[in-house]
Amino acid sequence: MYQYLWDAETGGLLLTNDISKFSKEPRPVYYRELDILGFDRYWAYPKDDSAPIMWAEANNYIYRGRRIAYTKGGSLYTAPELIVLEESPEPDGAPLLPVNVKEMCRRNADLMEALVQETIQKIYNTYREYRSKVDVFYVAFSGGKDSVVTLDLVQRALPHDQFMVVFGDTQMEFPDTYDVAEKIKQICGKQGISFLIAKSEHSPDYTWNEFGPPAQTMRWCCSVHKTSPQVLLLREVTGNPAFRGMAFTGIRAEESATRSQYDEISFGEKHKGQYSFHTILEWSSAEVFLYIYSNELILNETYKKGNSRAGCLVCPMATDKNFFFKEKAYRLGASLDDSKTTTKFVDLILRTTSKEFSDDRYRREFINGNGWKARRSGRELNFASDWCVEDSEGKTTSITLKRERTSWKEWIKTLGSIAFEDDSLIVVLYKGQRYEIHRRVDGSNQVFSISSATNSKDEIYFTSALKTVLRKAAYCIGCHVCEANCPFGYIKMSNGHVKIDDKCIKCHKCHEVFHGCLVANSLRLPKGGAKMGSIDRYGNIGVEYEWVKDYFEKGEDFWESNELGTKKVDNLKSFFVDAGVILPKKHTLTDFGRIVMRLGADKETAWGLMLSNLVYTEEFNWWVNHTLPGERYTPPQLDDMLKPYAASENSRDHIVKAYKNIFASNEILGRRFGLGDCELKANTKNRILLSIERGAWSSPVPEVILYSLFKFAEACGDYYQFSLSTLMDDSIERDGVSPTRIFGLDRDTMIRLLNGLSNRYPDFINASFTLDLETITLSQDKTSTDVLGLF
Repeated sequence: MYQYLWDAETGGLLLTNDISKFSKEPRPVYYRELDILGFDRYWAYPKDDSAPIMWAEANNYIYRGRRIAYTKGGSLYTAPELIVLEESPEPDGAPLLPVNVKEMCRRNADLMEALVQETIQKIYNTYREYRSKVDVFYVAFSGGKDSVVTLDLVQRALPHDQFMVVFGDTQMEFPDTYDVAEKIKQICGKQGISFLIAKSEHSPDYTWNEFGPPAQTMRWCCSVHKTSPQVLLLREVTGNPAFRGMAFTGIRAEESATRSQYDEISFGEKHKGQYSFHTILEWSSAEVFLYIYSNELILNETYKKGNSRAGCLVCPMATDKNFFFKEKAYRLGASLDDSKTTTKFVDLILRTTSKEFSDDRYRREFINGNGWKARRSGRELNFASDWCVEDSEGKTTSITLKRERTSWKEWIKTLGSIAFEDDSLIVVLYKGQRYEIHRRVDGSNQVFSISSATNSKDEIYFTSALKTVLRKAAYCIGCHVCEANCPFGYIKMSNGHVKIDDKCIKCHKCHEVFHGCLVANSLRLPKGGAKMGSIDRYGNIGVEYEWVKDYFEKGEDFWESNELGTKKVDNLKSFFVDAGVILPKKHTLTDFGRIVMRLGADKETAWGLMLSNLVYTEEFNWWVNHTLPGERYTPPQLDDMLKPYAASENSRDHIVKAYKNIFASNEILGRRFGLGDCELKANTKNRILLSIERGAWSSPVPEVILYSLFKFAEACGDYYQFSLSTLMDDSIERDGVSPTRIFGLDRDTMIRLLNGLSNRYPDFINASFTLDLETITLSQDKTSTDVLGLF
């Protein structure tokens, strides 16, 4: 809402309506964080929690308005490096002074009061507007600073019997968070506010061993341990399986790029069929902490231990530095309850990985390297197996069920109207069409087969739905996600058993989880064996921008008039073949090559088209599929991630150096596309790589995205109709590479691009986004080559 300035007199901050040079999320820093980082080796300061000593913005530490230190690096087992910028922040080496919290709050009182009253009025107005539309209002409580502030604002705005508090207990929270939840529960009890706890019937010990540890693209944990338990609890409270609720959340726009796109009030954004009011969406962390201090609210002790957020003990989305603070605060022996420690979850990661370690040093390297966070399938787990095998031959699709964990006869009720002729023939009426599924028993396996008659869209959808049903039967553990997805409450799960009411209306909402079943998706094994071919495609040199530019300017004469050595020329030829610019062996220009050459090496359009081809060859395919936008990767991390794909250390070193040379030399690929923004060590002759950060293409060319979409559809076996959610679901096993993955594009950007393409090129694409429906249809009589004609 407001900007802020540092107040050297109080040691705090001052809100201002003026545009200031500060725009980051400030947080108070207490003595315990300073001790953990080693500040006490340089300066003295009071060792009590009554007030913070200074503030932090990201990795910068601010004392009395001055940046006096910063940190670099850090991981679970490695402390961040502390760089001190001032020898003596106080005269004559006197101890550092704590922030004068009371005076800071007084100086900010007027602006804070205006903000608070405006927010309270919004809460009340929203309550009045929606009370006839929803069955229950509740504060989504996490125990963090934002939810504490949200709850206090809501209780000031609304009658206490008109809302409740729902604490989503993932059973993986910080011990300090449970202390906050217990204190808030007692306060709510005194104020006549209902305080409820939603948690899964399954413990994390059980789910982590069944799903495998959560990963950045395998985040089953939120659905299983947070969202679904809340939905089921509120159904029970309201007595209505189709209840409408409104959650008052503590989500703030400044927390992330994704959250900055949220509307203040949304429907179905966080929970399907439910409203969310992001009460303090426009607040900054400065205003949140000022509100807590001014009103003497509970502050989670985890913030005083260096943790910038309260969340799960081990989360694949946490930064490396945060892992260090978590480990220091909550490792085995640091908590009274040893069942809630980082050690427990790290042990689960090590126990379930398919990697083998000769000693503890390699175990620590694996955790420090974050390779576990990048898991994309069950291949990286030591217990994953194919329990549902799909095969097509001619017009017949066969699905072999190797185990039946939950009853397929229950799940098949979601498919259509069912008639069992006998044990070997199941007849299903689906969208007015009769389908016959043949079943036979082969030893311990059950084989289901269906023949295609017309290969119509409905027939394809039916076969896909049958695969989903059988995957559920093979893998379902009763995690309750499908139960929560069912809008009518017709699915019941208990102790791993599933029962589906015969009144099921076949809406297929339970089919809308990844890969049909979250367990099946997490344990899914890639097609075609365990490992890719060699991705050491361009040696340790890579391909530099100037070489490409020189070729585009000279054309065929380049091969006879260049100053590159043999290896560099070979790399460039391989690169151009991969990009579709030249023909293999002959090394003459293709039609595609003529187009990109005419566009020019200095144009993003040319590089966007080439990259759309390059991602279907080993080295670029590995990069886009194993790195994530917004993440920064160091050479040791990349080396660890490459181990399953490149056995020798020398080969992995070559690959990382090639990535560095490709991205660092190419402003368009590296920075503008966000494919790899390289941080290099200054003043070094050989440009030593410190890290590479993935980002996003800030100004995507719509026609390039259209070309990439057709390449995606063709690689997926002429898959010309799909939803945007499917396109953006990187966990789905497929041969096509989505443009959202290649260029780091978010949902809103894609909607804007797709709508524009539909209006401009209706002969190529039609995209529709209305209510909960989202369909992208590519013209089946067009190809990616036809798209090139647009250039």
